[in-house]
Amino acid sequence: MSTSTPAVDNLLAAADREWRALGIHRRDRATLAADLRSELDAATADGIDPAQLLGTDPTGFALRIAEEAGVQRIPPRYGQVLGVASAGAVLSLIVGYILVIGLHQAFVAAFDLPRDVRVPVWLAAGVFYAGVAAVVVAGAVLAVRIALRDVPRIPHTATRMTLLLPPTIALAIAAAAAFGWALGFPLTPLAIGTEAAIVLAAFLAATALARRSSVTAAG
Repeated sequence: MSTSTPAVDNLLAAADREWRALGIHRRDRATLAADLRSELDAATADGIDPAQLLGTDPTGFALRIAEEAGVQRIPPRYGQVLGVASAGAVLSLIVGYILVIGLHQAFVAAFDLPRDVRVPVWLAAGVFYAGVAAVVVAGAVLAVRIALRDVPRIPHTATRMTLLLPPTIALAIAAAAAFGWALGFPLTPLAIGTEAAIVLAAFLAATALARRSSVTAAG
């Protein structure tokens, strides 16, 4: 019979977080948690502090239990996912740029407005950056989905990227624009590099978060 205490519950929660981070299936996490709870409850019944059983490194203890049990783990492969997503985004930008240059006259003819119609600068900038962001997201998601199709949980990762990247990139572009506005939009390498770094950091963070959430939600 379980004699659960707050201390036992806290230790089990810490262990479960580690198992989720390792990409262990929910069914296996439940089995590991049940076994660990039995040990912790037994220690509590014997008057032993459950924390002593886990030692000074509860997460390391949780990892050791998982390894000893031989449960299946889903490797996050953050570096691989980020590399492929970045390469896909860059490739899509290059292809998009070539297409725009090649079809420039067609675009001009299709969207040629009367001279008395003035498009607000903010609207033109919004359409431009929205188009760039759409190309980046599409390229990154397709690259991950296709190039890493044999990696576990990649379809879920691609889906989460589709949901996370657009708002993240939009906020990053706004932050980069605010940074440039605060400095008077200088065309110096440092300013331009900083603005690009803001957007790149947001892109990588959202991609890593998409991968982490898909792995930790396994099962």
